[in-house]
Amino acid sequence: MSFELNKVLIERFSRQIVLKNIGIVGQRKILNSKVLIIGAGGLGCSVAEFLTRAGVGTIGIIDYDLVNLSNIHRQSLYNEKDLEKLKVKVSQEKLKLINSQVKINIYKQKINYKNFSKIIQNYEYIVDGSDNFETKFLINDFSLRFKKNLITGAISKFDGHIFSFNFLKKNSPCLRCFYQEEKISNDIFNCEFDGVLGTVAGIVGTMQANEVLKQILNIGQNLNGFILILDLLNLNFRKVRLMKKKKCLCN
Repeated sequence: MSFELNKVLIERFSRQIVLKNIGIVGQRKILNSKVLIIGAGGLGCSVAEFLTRAGVGTIGIIDYDLVNLSNIHRQSLYNEKDLEKLKVKVSQEKLKLINSQVKINIYKQKINYKNFSKIIQNYEYIVDGSDNFETKFLINDFSLRFKKNLITGAISKFDGHIFSFNFLKKNSPCLRCFYQEEKISNDIFNCEFDGVLGTVAGIVGTMQANEVLKQILNIGQNLNGFILILDLLNLNFRKVRLMKKKKCLCN
């Protein structure tokens, strides 16, 4: 699907188009971009919502879970009427109400080494909103294999991490370069075990969406090869360079 700007779209996105770093050319890039979001939770909801509002033309969402009551305080696309419904289905319906022209592909499944390769090939930008390291490493490895742009987020308590990897570039490190232990506990950065303030999910997810748009437009400074560490309790922010691990898949 290819989008062209008409009067309606120009009016809808006028506040973006007026920005000198975007303009008509940039908005056309956004409209014709394809973004895959893994996880329709606290991070994924915010990413999907703001990319839909920005005009991303095709969005894929992968999740196999149902909405439960404990999700609602941080997962912005759901309300009490959505309990026990599939997250991907609810997300698709809500996003269509925001922007009826966006194409929303939903995948009601848990990704694995057998099914993910068929999905990831259809998208340019990959957003990791998952909540466990087994899935994060899988997303990292496939994004590296298929040379995709990957934006990874993680949240816990009052803290957030955001990574950006451009695997089109040969010198890019990867997620395994940072988490160098061979086996990482899935309890790390897991809201179910540690808890999380709802606003943290919204802030980190929105920043992930912002990084996606910057990559689509090729503007500003990006996080490629860096990690942004957010301590939202004390308002401390650090940007740390990632070094490539010698024995790693990304070499």
